[in-house]
Amino acid sequence: MARKQKYGTKRRARGDARVQKSGGSDRAGSPWLYGTHSVLAALANPARICERLLISDDDVAEIAYATAEPLGRGALIERTGYDDISEVLPFGAVHQNIALLAHPLEDPGLQDVIDRAGPNGRLVVLDQVTDPHNVGAIMRSAAAFGVTAVVMQDRHAPPVTGVLAKAASGALEAVDLVRETNLSRALDTLKHNNFWCIGLDGASEQTIGTAIVTGPIALVLGAEGSGMRRLVRESCDTLACIPQTSAVESLNVSNAAAVALYEISRGLTRERSSSGQVGDTD
Repeated sequence: MARKQKYGTKRRARGDARVQKSGGSDRAGSPWLYGTHSVLAALANPARICERLLISDDDVAEIAYATAEPLGRGALIERTGYDDISEVLPFGAVHQNIALLAHPLEDPGLQDVIDRAGPNGRLVVLDQVTDPHNVGAIMRSAAAFGVTAVVMQDRHAPPVTGVLAKAASGALEAVDLVRETNLSRALDTLKHNNFWCIGLDGASEQTIGTAIVTGPIALVLGAEGSGMRRLVRESCDTLACIPQTSAVESLNVSNAAAVALYEISRGLTRERSSSGQVGDTD
């Protein structure tokens, strides 16, 4: 479902909306989105301000027109060559014959997403997870399991670029991205709003399944290797691990997020089943 823009609240733009010209020497921070899923999801989101849509394949063009026309965006479509699309993107970008020049979405405030999350809300908090592929994959899992928002630091977190958007596979349009200056204070705010903050820590003796409680939950994950920083860990209500064999030392942070969110989702399903709300997925 496309996210609607809310007005009257101070918001911050995600990233840099400057247009990168074809052939530019530094396109790493390009505002171009690419890849079928991320582009079509952005194109279908009324909150996105879109400027140009480049397509080099007939089948992709047909799908794009069907997506663009209902919002009056068909005029943005430009048929061009595969290499011409590659020229405006970072080197090596796998664009799947489609790229969209779009303004960045704006970040809501933390209180905005808390209010919208509801009594069984789910949030993900990332402490210095810097790889855009991991952040994008976490956002994709967050969308799959009904998470309202992913919360990150202003610093030590990747900007929203085409790399992150492609890894998110359309989830940028469904899950809010919130940037906070101080994650410890953000966790305090969440706790004051009745969120149970579970920090994922491989050294914990408690498993994620036993750490789940009734009510809103925030899952907190740290960077691979170093994990959560001390103040962030101490700000959590509890720590939990994912039970696994000794065949590998740990899971990739995006895989760990997916497993933990699945377990939290199962816990919510069990709660609803025990209260007679079987089949209710709202």
